[in-house]
Amino acid sequence: MVNFGKKLKDRQIQEWQGYYINYKLMKKRVRQYAQQIQLGTQDRRHVLKDFSRMLDSQIEKIVLFLLEQQGILASRIEKLVEQHDALQQEPEINKINGLREAYRTVGQDLLKLLYFVEINAVGLRKILKKFDKRFGYRFTDYYVKTRANHPYSQLQQVFKHVGLGAVVGALSRNLHDLQDRQGSYLSIYDQPSLPLQDPVIDSINAAVDRLTHSTNFLNFLAQHALIMQEDLPAPTEEPVDDKRYHFMSLLLNLANTFLYMVNTYIIVPTADDYSTSLGAAPTVCGIVIGAMAVAQVFSSVYFSAWSNKSYFRPLVFSSIALFFGNILYALAYDISSIWVLLIGRLFCGLGSARAVNRRYISDCVPLRIRMQASAGFVSASALGMACGPALAGILQIDFKLYKLTFNQNTLPGWVMAVAWLIYLVWLWITFKEPSHDTEENQGPQQSNDDEENSALENGLKQPLLIASKDKVDEDADQDFDESEEAPEESRVPANSIGSAYRLLTPSVKVQLLIYFMLKYVMEILLSESSVITTYYFNWSTSTVAVFLACLGLTVLPVNIIVGSYISNLFEDRQILLASEIMVCIGVLLSFNIIFPYTEPQYICSGLLVFVSAEVLEGVNLSLLSRVMSSRLSRGTYNGGLLSTEAGTIARVIADATITLAGFVGESRILNVTLLPSLLITICSILATCYTYNSLY
Repeated sequence: MVNFGKKLKDRQIQEWQGYYINYKLMKKRVRQYAQQIQLGTQDRRHVLKDFSRMLDSQIEKIVLFLLEQQGILASRIEKLVEQHDALQQEPEINKINGLREAYRTVGQDLLKLLYFVEINAVGLRKILKKFDKRFGYRFTDYYVKTRANHPYSQLQQVFKHVGLGAVVGALSRNLHDLQDRQGSYLSIYDQPSLPLQDPVIDSINAAVDRLTHSTNFLNFLAQHALIMQEDLPAPTEEPVDDKRYHFMSLLLNLANTFLYMVNTYIIVPTADDYSTSLGAAPTVCGIVIGAMAVAQVFSSVYFSAWSNKSYFRPLVFSSIALFFGNILYALAYDISSIWVLLIGRLFCGLGSARAVNRRYISDCVPLRIRMQASAGFVSASALGMACGPALAGILQIDFKLYKLTFNQNTLPGWVMAVAWLIYLVWLWITFKEPSHDTEENQGPQQSNDDEENSALENGLKQPLLIASKDKVDEDADQDFDESEEAPEESRVPANSIGSAYRLLTPSVKVQLLIYFMLKYVMEILLSESSVITTYYFNWSTSTVAVFLACLGLTVLPVNIIVGSYISNLFEDRQILLASEIMVCIGVLLSFNIIFPYTEPQYICSGLLVFVSAEVLEGVNLSLLSRVMSSRLSRGTYNGGLLSTEAGTIARVIADATITLAGFVGESRILNVTLLPSLLITICSILATCYTYNSLY
């Protein structure tokens, strides 16, 4: 696997090679700056000024060529429009078909231009990250702040498809007119929902979406899965290996995700009553709910490692662990043991196979449908989150069968045990284990350039200085001849938590902090809902279940709105900061300080917190996948595992907070649990502001 500079050069269009960013030259200049700084022959101000001027020159070269090519495309379309107008008078089938093909040829050339812009955008991001790695985490912040927001910004020309929208519109309209609907006076503007039925326009729109990070509902939803894609686009469709893909196996992974989320939240409306019936305090529900998350902290690691060798066996183990865990959870009532209850929940957490579900999509699902599979993964989680409490609200039955009690406390355990048993049989009969030979032969498919992130923290501590412990990394970062390969250690996935941690840049750490924050706040809201509503409003279990189910049902509509509209109007980092502020406002409105606590206050503040956190999760994971090293896209200690661990630890701490807050009394539990939420939210907002300009 060659280094990033070689990879970038291979993806370039040959006749345009002189107009791409000269990544190799700039990388060489960065290393020269480092040597000059170390020898004391250069100062910080001159380095920043000289490199900024060099980067400006490179961007100007790209932009001027881009404008020139836009003009050429516009001229070609103008000539085709003249032929099009002539055909309106005397339509001929052969000429219409020829004109349609001519428009498609222009479309293919426009697609090449979009790939040109996208590759340069990736190269610019990489060189900015490289400079920050060498000299401290400040240059990107300075450069983006001074260039991106300037009225004459050339940087925006590269990162936003300025001017290309008009060319896309002209192609779309004229191709639409040439379709087999002659005689119709309707245009694409009259029927915006009507598909164009021309693949070249679909490809162009997809390229524009990638370039601007504009997206649709499906893309936005898929980002929640944090399944990372390749950095550099391919100018043509590449063949996809479908040998490892099996639709029923994918469906079983999604079913596992759905059932696990149902299992997680089905006990939330009744956990306080169950704890009370076993002689414990209502706030022990925090430990009961959180026990599953405690076990998941460990299970995520061994399931991620296990999925390197097999997908079938970990799913079987997951089903068996969850089956026995739910049996123990249900039997705890008749045994009258809070410990059996907790052990049952721990067993359920040990069966968390979300790492396997995510890895299966990443490794075995073809790229052409991976986005849909990722969206299915997120949708299954969201539906499970909504169905869990709703199912608990339905299970309001009380009877005995022999010596076993079936009531609202035990039925969630019995129902989920039966569900996992059925799933296990289905899994055993229909799952097809994919071959792991392909993955082993391919090895980690990461570029050399991503190793640069590992030394970024040292740059923070010693700006404009190369620490001695970075010498190995510096050697790995030398310029290569075209035949050279990147050092092996720069391509392999992280092989431990420590090595994964060293790949985390400050911006990645901030995104993980935000993910921790939103999971913490959401867990506080959901897990203490039964205790709070019973104390203040005397809600029944069914009412709590309906409230939680309604919160869960907002997930998909919120993602539709954000994915289809809001994300196309604002940058991800703008939505990120606004969502954090809204979560903070929601937490503030939840406090009970002066006035009597009312149901409208609780419902409105809870809804604001939950919806804002859902919006935040989408853009947070989108940005996380963008700023995270691609070395974390594979292997046991991957980015998905890190985010899962951050979220799971947040849930564990939140549930422990609820239980500990019970010692101060139920009258104070609301404010005591909200105070850490407020502090963490404020910290995440400040951290976002600190790294804001690096999220570009």
